[in-house]
Amino acid sequence: MEFEERVAALAAKVRNQRDAIQTEEAAKTAFVMPFISLILGYDVFNPLEVVPEFTADFGTKKGEKIDYAIMREGEVQILVECKQPRDLLKVEHASQLYRYFSVTNARIAILTNGQVYHFYSDLDAPNKMDAKPFFVLDLEDIDDVLLPELRKLTKDEFDLDSIIYAAEELKQLGQIKRTMAAQFKEPEDDWVRFFAARIHDGTFTQRVREHFRPLVAKAAAQFIRDQVNDRLKSALNASVPQQATSEQPETLNSETAAVSDVDRDTEVETTLEELTGYQIVKAIACSEVKPNRIAGRDAKSYFAILLDDNNRKPIARLHFNGKARKYLGTFDVNKVETRHLLDSLDDIYLHADAIRGAVKNYVGDDDTKP
Repeated sequence: MEFEERVAALAAKVRNQRDAIQTEEAAKTAFVMPFISLILGYDVFNPLEVVPEFTADFGTKKGEKIDYAIMREGEVQILVECKQPRDLLKVEHASQLYRYFSVTNARIAILTNGQVYHFYSDLDAPNKMDAKPFFVLDLEDIDDVLLPELRKLTKDEFDLDSIIYAAEELKQLGQIKRTMAAQFKEPEDDWVRFFAARIHDGTFTQRVREHFRPLVAKAAAQFIRDQVNDRLKSALNASVPQQATSEQPETLNSETAAVSDVDRDTEVETTLEELTGYQIVKAIACSEVKPNRIAGRDAKSYFAILLDDNNRKPIARLHFNGKARKYLGTFDVNKVETRHLLDSLDDIYLHADAIRGAVKNYVGDDDTKP
């Protein structure tokens, strides 16, 4: 498998088995050891590569162990500490990693609960582990942007200088993003002045500052919303080659419904809410099939979500064109649609089982069936 596929496979394993994992030891066996072997590429059964229960005495601390030490050429390169599977990872959990950092050659430390992985280095002071991770990998919410950085930690591509450089960059990027987020939410005077100076020719007085402060915050919010809208539309266009044609998803036990779908390709306008709903349904359905098999088609009266872009395999319908109410349509094994009233888009998650069930009904179907 490709690297990205291995990460996705482990993520699926975590998603499917996490409820059965109750102890730290179970998390190590089920998730952490596969992460070290499947993702990082080290042989967990070779003590020259991975040492479990690694011990390095120092000071008054004797016999204290860390869960795994990953070795390269006889030297410790990566330290791994595992916590309870449902623990929220905090800096307090990393006390052993802090101590071991100062007495080994390790420059990378990983704190994990099996699902979330915090990666640390010593960017702030030599041989002293930083208080904050330089990046976080959550197998429940994988950021594809971080996968190239994760790949640098693998056995085949391990280059410490490259890793440390990337860690420094990731840390600085994170700080800049947090600063930007704070400014977007509550812009400081310097931030307001920066934009006001490009619009207002006069002196930057208290009155001018108070006038522009809410405008800067409002413009920032609209900018983010526009960016999200553009990305959702791009994602939709990548998976949907065209808008609805006269051949629409049909409820197979209703000829009237099928006939009413004709000519829906005119005056079709895809809204941000439909795109967001489509992405939510797609995220739910991706637990059963690959994302590229989930397609969407917009129509005049509803937005259809299909398996394999096949109108005979409807997964869900978004009835969002009503003035007051919005509905999610789900399909049973006979392709009969049931509409569910939505108070918000988050309510789509309440019907995840029905969405996944519709996908399961089609998996393995012969696409040539009438």
